[in-house]
Amino acid sequence: MSLVRERAWRGGGHKDTDTISTMSGRIDHERPDRPGAPVGRRLTADARRRQLFEVALSLFAEHGYPATTMDDIAEAAGVTKPLVYQHFESKRALYLELMDVFSADLVERIVRATATADGPRQQVELGFAAYFELMVDNEQAFRLLYGRDAPDDPELGAALRRVEEALAHALDPLIDAGLDPEHRLFVAHAVVGMAEGASRHWLSTHPKSADRSPDPEQIAETGRLASQLADLAWAGLRQIHRI
Repeated sequence: MSLVRERAWRGGGHKDTDTISTMSGRIDHERPDRPGAPVGRRLTADARRRQLFEVALSLFAEHGYPATTMDDIAEAAGVTKPLVYQHFESKRALYLELMDVFSADLVERIVRATATADGPRQQVELGFAAYFELMVDNEQAFRLLYGRDAPDDPELGAALRRVEEALAHALDPLIDAGLDPEHRLFVAHAVVGMAEGASRHWLSTHPKSADRSPDPEQIAETGRLASQLADLAWAGLRQIHRI
């Protein structure tokens, strides 16, 4: 077992962080910067990355991407800035990876939900339901991606297009209407656009939630949104089937 100790100075004091490499992965061990502070909190490297994702997402959503610094993220996570840079080479890299993780989670939820459908109409509704359930479960990510908090930057804006592409390619094989591949992908993008437009409207008409846990009314609302949008989408998809 090897032990590497990092020390970063901030605000006239210091905080030591021990990084321990083991057979099961790295463990970050925070050392308190003042007597009496909690001792012994240890996270594996994967757990630390998840923690930094959550902290960064919260700060990006609350203060905006430009105003949030790596110092802010480190302080909110209770670690040193060098430790944050061990996991992410820059704030930009952290944001882009955060969006990739969000995209994969969203696609996984939709694929898992639609796999349980009894037929095409229910498949459409369950897909929308999974999308809107994640919207209320992870409102901060949706506001960062679709709301006014989205960064005005070409490269970072490309993260949104990657999410849209991932969703469209996940929906593509579900549109079994005898269409050629290009037409089918075009329709998949149109369905993604419907969900995105509806989520933007929802975010603009609902205040930011202070509580990260969705309330029963929000959960019920996701079902209504899914049903209403599925009615519209299915009406169009049925016409495609008839061509």
